[in-house]
Amino acid sequence: MSALNNKKILLGVTGGIAAYKSAILARRLIDEGATVRVVMTQGAQAFIQPLTFQALTGNPVHTDLLDPAAEAAMGHIELARWPDAILIAPASANTLARLTHGLADDLLSTLCLATDVPVHVAPAMNRLMWLNAATQANCQTLAARGVRLFGPGNGLQACGETGSGRMLEPEEIRDHLMAAMQESVAAPQSESLSSSMPASEMANSANGSGEFLGGKHILITAGPTREAIDPVRYISNHSSGKMGFALAEAARLAGARVTLVAGPVNLQADPAIKRIDVVSANDMLEAVMNEVGSADVFISVAAVSDYRLEQVMDQKIKKSAEQMTLSLVRNPDILHSVSALPKRPFVVGFAAETEQVEAHARGKMARKSLDMIAANHVGQPGNPVFGSDTNALDVFWPADDGHAHVPAADKQAVARSLLNLVSRRLQAHQNAQ
Repeated sequence: MSALNNKKILLGVTGGIAAYKSAILARRLIDEGATVRVVMTQGAQAFIQPLTFQALTGNPVHTDLLDPAAEAAMGHIELARWPDAILIAPASANTLARLTHGLADDLLSTLCLATDVPVHVAPAMNRLMWLNAATQANCQTLAARGVRLFGPGNGLQACGETGSGRMLEPEEIRDHLMAAMQESVAAPQSESLSSSMPASEMANSANGSGEFLGGKHILITAGPTREAIDPVRYISNHSSGKMGFALAEAARLAGARVTLVAGPVNLQADPAIKRIDVVSANDMLEAVMNEVGSADVFISVAAVSDYRLEQVMDQKIKKSAEQMTLSLVRNPDILHSVSALPKRPFVVGFAAETEQVEAHARGKMARKSLDMIAANHVGQPGNPVFGSDTNALDVFWPADDGHAHVPAADKQAVARSLLNLVSRRLQAHQNAQ
């Protein structure tokens, strides 16, 4: 059954050319069993007519804060109590700013102030407006308060420019909303299996905010490393870096200061993220040790090559003999190096296992003195992990054999769920000190 079945979704539509996609989005939500009511700003009505949404949803469209027909019963308060979730798509730069500063001079902003249900936004604007420091700061503030941001995407924009700022496609937004609503239901159920999770944490397990990470410095490694054989060949692995980059973006939106040490990948990071590109395991170790002194949290997502050549060839090795033997030596253990520091951050490891996932993950956590480890079962049918846009995790921590399951979803949603766990465990860890 769809996570949206029998759910009440209040769809906010703001000014922007992407408003035409909101009509399709409304239909996609209804197709999943949701009941949809629409609130339009004055700017939105310049791009699309309310009658369109009324015809698609079968419900009246709300446009005015002071509606004489509704205000006798405090209509805007009643409407704020109605939904299971609020989704604003498109969310213009102006709307993000209004939400950030708590303005309440139109119906949509007032509803967002007067509700206690989850609020989700799908930004849409020109690429320079999106990259403006004010917009980025507003997004960080909203994320720290628990507002979920879906996108934006990259590509050709209506203004003719290309870059970040496009509203995600209606189907993508629908899927993000479904994942968020599934997460809010599934997280408490899976985490309740852990005897180490206090009731106070259980009560807040679905808020999705990672609020304790605001202002923290989070250091993340991502992608593979490459170990040269000769000038044209190297040893590496299948890591795409997508999970690490998703975590970096989720941490940024949670209000953290993020440093991302990335192996050779073909991915873009937000300009607000400090990115350090490296190639080899030794390069990554040096970059991590240069940054870790100020880090509150270290998340080692990178698939670091375990071995490197004892001697790298200066010239290309010619194909001559039927067999070739390479002499390998062990690479430095970056994760253990960080966890062994006298003044160490909260350390989170990753484990990609092909069998006995929990046993191997807990063994690695114990050997390397980790505070938490996130494990996935690679190589399973339908769950390739490496290179995929989706993931699922089993997360373990030492206290009372703590365990939480993060169900399969896109890596952005999985990243948010993992950071929520990190946030709560970090807070518990600091309170215990």
